[in-house]
Amino acid sequence: MDTLIENWITRIADAARSGASLTIRGGGSKDFYGGPERGERLEVSEHRGVVAYEPTELVVTARAGTPLVELAATLADKGQWLAFEAPHFGPSATVGGMLASGLSGPRRQAVGALRDFVLGVKMLSGSGEVLSFGGQVMKNVAGYDVPRLLAGSLGTFGVVLEASFKVLPLPVAEKSLRFALDEAAALARLNEWGGRPLPISASAWHDGTLTLRLSGAAAAVEAAQRNLAGEPLADADAAAFWHSVREQTHAFFAGDAPLWRLSLPSVAPLQALGPTLVEWGGAQRWLRAGDARAIRVAAAKAGGHATLFRADDALKTSAGVFQPLAAPLARIHRQLKSAFDPQGVFNRGRMYPDF
Repeated sequence: MDTLIENWITRIADAARSGASLTIRGGGSKDFYGGPERGERLEVSEHRGVVAYEPTELVVTARAGTPLVELAATLADKGQWLAFEAPHFGPSATVGGMLASGLSGPRRQAVGALRDFVLGVKMLSGSGEVLSFGGQVMKNVAGYDVPRLLAGSLGTFGVVLEASFKVLPLPVAEKSLRFALDEAAALARLNEWGGRPLPISASAWHDGTLTLRLSGAAAAVEAAQRNLAGEPLADADAAAFWHSVREQTHAFFAGDAPLWRLSLPSVAPLQALGPTLVEWGGAQRWLRAGDARAIRVAAAKAGGHATLFRADDALKTSAGVFQPLAAPLARIHRQLKSAFDPQGVFNRGRMYPDF
């Protein structure tokens, strides 16, 4: 076994015996996401490198500390990529952090989420065991698809050592269009287009402007562009815009006001709770506001939920980061936590205060 992993096992055993907590940390680009850190850090970024890559099989396996920029470069050399466009939030972002956060970018509305692309994982449990699930084909274990289960778990179940992902070819052609629409009209238009065979790969509305991205075969993109009209963006401007949305460098995300992420049915009406940026055909809505109770009540009434995505620790502690779970779901979460991390060593409070 790798000496690095053996050292981690020793630290985990020590923490379990003493009742201490360890916070798993890779590149640190997503430290802001989730509840405040508790306990000592377990730095895992040294465990890095691509383990296996089969371009013809559309599968890549990489260690958790592998920087996303390095993995992207490896895939791009073969004309491939991780199509869900995971946000990096900084050059130090790693494969493990990507999986733990479970976040997907603008293309999620067209290709699916990160959890739909993860095929297998190797992880280190709170009992110091190295466990493997899935692989380069989808396999379920004991009724749970564990690789998908780990996506978005914020390291609460264990230390991810390696992960395998499905990759896809890069788009052949892309074009972005802009439309002057208010939010209600943009939502109506997005839902109308969503029912048509259009090669829409991303959408974003903010401050009276709807931006739409078309991706696919050149003929399909050109036909959709003619059909939809709209103002075409220069390719460089379009690339910069979608990067700013994915990485939250767009002007909407600037400032210290709390940032909420609302996951709603795409047909949900506008919420009028504060400044808003709409993505994923209306299914993801970013909100700059601070009244946690009003936001969560409105999201639930609309058939969705709200996450406190960025805020200071005081608001995270008082409001909670994630929507509280219903009792049956909370019980399942605790049972899984007990199975993978019986002593509660990893990332206490990152998802829920008592988890």
